[in-house]
Amino acid sequence: MRRSFLSLFAVVLVALASRPLISQGAPPQSTADQPYSVEYYYKVQWGHQKEFLDLFLKNHYPLLEKIVGTGRMLSVKIEAPAYHTTEDGRWDYRVTIRFKNSTVATTANPDEESFIRQLWPDQEIYKREEQRRFEILVSHWDLPVTDITPKK
Repeated sequence: MRRSFLSLFAVVLVALASRPLISQGAPPQSTADQPYSVEYYYKVQWGHQKEFLDLFLKNHYPLLEKIVGTGRMLSVKIEAPAYHTTEDGRWDYRVTIRFKNSTVATTANPDEESFIRQLWPDQEIYKREEQRRFEILVSHWDLPVTDITPKK
């Protein structure tokens, strides 16, 4: 009897302890037809920040602008922190993209390759410079974000 009581007690404790974990976390992104935002963080090898930004602005930003022009993306914003942080928490650039909706944010753009060939006719230079941009990149992560500002 005592053993079954201890087992039941353990099950209840686990259930109660895990309940806050289930309720925590970010609220879901908006409905399917609402804008969907993702923040892309870039941490670059120390001393190569300008080189990375120059290559990003030359070889990636025009593609993002072109996609904004199609309506698939609503906006692109590039930011850098004003102050430094610890090395483990450091990021050099944050690119926030607002997509038309979650579907276009999470599916491949069928026009992207043709846009790349159109924007950069010399594919050898484009590929070499993109390779260099990724060589000096230490880490990169994507963070979907949800606007939870109360509606007025």
